Amino acid sequence: MTAHRDERIRTFTERGFWTGETLDDLLGAALRAHPERLALVDQPNRDALFGGTPQRLSYGELERHVGAWTEVLEQHGIGAGDVLVAQLPNVTEFVLVYLAMARIGAIISPLPVQYGAHELRMVSRELPAKAYLGITQVGGQAYGNHAMGADIAFPKRLFLGSEPPQGGQSLDSDLAAALTESRSGNGSKGSAKDAANDVFTVCWTSGTTGTPKGVPRTQNQWAAISWATFDAAELRDGDVLLNPFPFVNMASIGGFLFNWLRCSGTLVLHHPLDLPVFLQQIAAEGSSFTIAPPALLNMLLKQESLLAQVDLSRLRAIGSGSAPLSPWMVRGFAEQHGIDIINLFGSNEGISLAAGPREIPDPEQRATLFPRFGARDLEWSNRVAAMIETRLVDTETGAEITAVDSPGELQVRGATLFDGYLGDTADNDAAFAEDGWFRTGDLFEITGSGDPPEYYRFVGRCKDIIVRGGYNISPDELDTLLASHPRLTEAACVGYPDDVLGEKVCVFVVPKPDAEVTLADITAFLEEQGIARFKLPERLEVIDKLPRNALAKVVRGELRQRLD
Repeated sequence: MTAHRDERIRTFTERGFWTGETLDDLLGAALRAHPERLALVDQPNRDALFGGTPQRLSYGELERHVGAWTEVLEQHGIGAGDVLVAQLPNVTEFVLVYLAMARIGAIISPLPVQYGAHELRMVSRELPAKAYLGITQVGGQAYGNHAMGADIAFPKRLFLGSEPPQGGQSLDSDLAAALTESRSGNGSKGSAKDAANDVFTVCWTSGTTGTPKGVPRTQNQWAAISWATFDAAELRDGDVLLNPFPFVNMASIGGFLFNWLRCSGTLVLHHPLDLPVFLQQIAAEGSSFTIAPPALLNMLLKQESLLAQVDLSRLRAIGSGSAPLSPWMVRGFAEQHGIDIINLFGSNEGISLAAGPREIPDPEQRATLFPRFGARDLEWSNRVAAMIETRLVDTETGAEITAVDSPGELQVRGATLFDGYLGDTADNDAAFAEDGWFRTGDLFEITGSGDPPEYYRFVGRCKDIIVRGGYNISPDELDTLLASHPRLTEAACVGYPDDVLGEKVCVFVVPKPDAEVTLADITAFLEEQGIARFKLPERLEVIDKLPRNALAKVVRGELRQRLD
């Protein structure tokens, strides 16, 4: 693996795909060019949601706060190469922690606030961390007790906000003291040599092989993949980027964090999605780019009275994805509001397809097609297209597919890709083909009238992962937990379509003789395990036995057919 990584560094550096520019370098350049420009903005209802006064920081003030966070993290033992697990909502401090960790040369492992004790136990076993960082209030309720279990192996538990859980420590006074002493400067004196090739984040995903796993990524890898959104949305100097997705995965880190600094823009934070506040921020902040799920965009276009009340004049583009886009919706935003919908398809591992108006001018085509980035004999204006290679492979024979309208698994390699999952060789063996291409687990087909045909069309998934509201859910993980349910003989989970969230979880159960099982029984049992609420089943089906193949593996396709 080390030799392979060294070869990737040499190759992608020589080609100019990995430049070595870090977040701290980008921050320093923006600070020197625009010290008074507004840089980072909390949502206006922050206090009610998470506590604390909403902040509006210029680049000069941002630098002072990053300096304070750097000092406090180092005081608490976070140095170069150390790991901090951070479970924070979209508040300015989360962004400041990313910037401070980049300056220190440390590793941040971000977790969704929805993760419970079950997920934290898993993370603490897989990734030795110096500390955990959380917040004391979410949605007006006390938060953080789930991180305090003795079986969760975090040496320190640090919190933003007063009254941390027993055994935790508030950072508020430390930060206030450090900020008082901090003075605005021109950023750090430069990143350490090769810092951009060191692991910077470990995000968590269900990936292509089932169980949740860590995805280490370097700043060079993040910087490369971020160009997909930057170019597709045609971002420019001083843009205002409104981010309603948490900083825990590709959508925010690759889509916003690097691109915000790259264009010396203003990053406006939002989450959880509150439509009136979201629309208010678009107008009040003069947002030029944001992202939103397809169901929300469909709903907004059907309720023109809502949009008529909002000044959309500075909103040029909206990114969307995680579910197929409606052609009428993409066309409607273009024709009625002059707003381009960008079709995005990506992952923490490094998949990155982006359909913008330069690649696919026709809005209806853009809703269902992606440019064949990385395909031989095709060139695109988006910089990511030259950084990757893509191919379709027959899932039965392993042969490469070059004919149109013939579904195959999308496989990718290149500068946007990670090096491999955290520590688990078996997962890596399953996720990568023998010649090193990453198996995405997603089915596409080639289409288009060009020579060669210029587009990919998404067909479906050849993996069992359930995608609910943009979050991956492993059915294997749920099945394993339910195996110990006292009233079940066996159980299996599958996804079923939902107009708003994309998919929801259905659990098929085989009760023990004379036992009765309800959906409430299932969800209560899983909640007792400390599992994140977004993973809970929302439908229950009782059957006599689970369908299995010759190897005794559950045939989830047959279960999904029962739901049609």
